[in-house]
Amino acid sequence: MSLDKYIQDGQDLKVVEKIHSKIVDMLTHGEALSYIALQKKPAVTLLPDSIAISNKRIFLCEFTKLGLATNFEIFSWKDIKDIAFKEEIFGSKVTVIPFTGENLSIDYIPKTQARKLYQLIKEALENVKIENEEPAVKPIVPIRDLYEEPKREIPAPITPVFETPAPVAQPIVERPVVVPEETKAEPTPVFERTEPSPAKVEVEEDELTLKLKKLKGLFDKQLISQAEYESKKAEILSQL
Repeated sequence: MSLDKYIQDGQDLKVVEKIHSKIVDMLTHGEALSYIALQKKPAVTLLPDSIAISNKRIFLCEFTKLGLATNFEIFSWKDIKDIAFKEEIFGSKVTVIPFTGENLSIDYIPKTQARKLYQLIKEALENVKIENEEPAVKPIVPIRDLYEEPKREIPAPITPVFETPAPVAQPIVERPVVVPEETKAEPTPVFERTEPSPAKVEVEEDELTLKLKKLKGLFDKQLISQAEYESKKAEILSQL
């Protein structure tokens, strides 16, 4: 496989070949590498760090133990929030900003390669954003033929619904409160004892009785003596 497209910006062919062979074994179905950027320090570096990108993921590679081991930090595009780089005197510092976790940076990336990385990563992030915001496909409504007679829909039979009439509220009639009158106790009739008038007594009493009363009155007033009273009394009683 030709690696010419990965060394167009001054990358070392031997390092690119070694990194490419490691990453190719990790590619999934339909995934392909599009760019490889290599670290270039002022001093001679036999095994520099690198950043490789594919159409699905980004690979940050670091050789350790004199090239006997390699550390990989791999992210899919949906896990990357943004990409940033800072141009310095010797190359640029490229920083990958994931949604979770710490930012990852590789310095001494040649400026030309850093700019190309920034461009390609930005495009990949924009594509992911568009895919996430893509509206749902609306269902296709079939177009009726102009010469076709429209179909008449037969309405479904309407089932009569008998509603129970609400009870009519009866008017509230306020009835007067009848307070029972206190039973008045009828006064007990008082029968007065009537004294017969003197005129009536005189009519009813006989003459002898009047004479005796008159005699008794004279005696009481001491106008006659006891003997005279007894004598006169006896005389009147003899007339009965």
